[in-house]
Amino acid sequence: MSTNILIEAKDIIKSYKNKFDKFTPVLKGINLKVFRGDFISIVGPSGVGKSTLLHLLGSLDLPDSGSIEFHSQNGIIDYQKIDPNDLAKHRNKSIGFVFQFSHLLPEFTAIENVMLPALLYDENFKNARKKAEELLDIVGILERKDHKPSQLSGGEQQRVAIARALINKPDLILADEPTGNLDSDNAKIVLNLIQNLRKENNLTFIIATHSADVAGIADKKMLMKDGIIINN
Repeated sequence: MSTNILIEAKDIIKSYKNKFDKFTPVLKGINLKVFRGDFISIVGPSGVGKSTLLHLLGSLDLPDSGSIEFHSQNGIIDYQKIDPNDLAKHRNKSIGFVFQFSHLLPEFTAIENVMLPALLYDENFKNARKKAEELLDIVGILERKDHKPSQLSGGEQQRVAIARALINKPDLILADEPTGNLDSDNAKIVLNLIQNLRKENNLTFIIATHSADVAGIADKKMLMKDGIIINN
């Protein structure tokens, strides 16, 4: 593990408004340091704020208070202070996402779904397609590249999602219950794939899960309870 900090969250508070217009606190003072090369599982039952925390670390949402700083190669990016368009560019380049449901675009083929983040990053079409083919080969489904999501199994869809998360060579991968929608056999395939890719590429990985099996593949385990991390 590198000694360099990649992302740091300080005193993160986040609430959401319910249907009665009352605010429900979700995160109640999160402090977290993630170092380059870390492989972290964030464990806890549904409703403790795991997904919310990943969304904030991935800049898909912003906290009510506190700060999140991403230590990029070009300097520190403060999520609350950077222009939203620049934050979106940072997110596309530096952070890869794998969710419980693959969130593949149904009208596109597997290879087109993988290519999309690279094209959004202004990669030319030929290079983006070459990278996507290489990644689909690595995750073991290159022969399915021209199939649309509806023609793929759940496990195949999740492998496409992993390839998509990797195409821009991000600094950080965030995985939210990545095997939660899979049967046991496909879950094992996806977990083995995550382990192998992480080791081979020295990726920084954070997985949110309620599964002991998923949590067990990580080097560090952090337990969330009632909106805070109780062992860090």
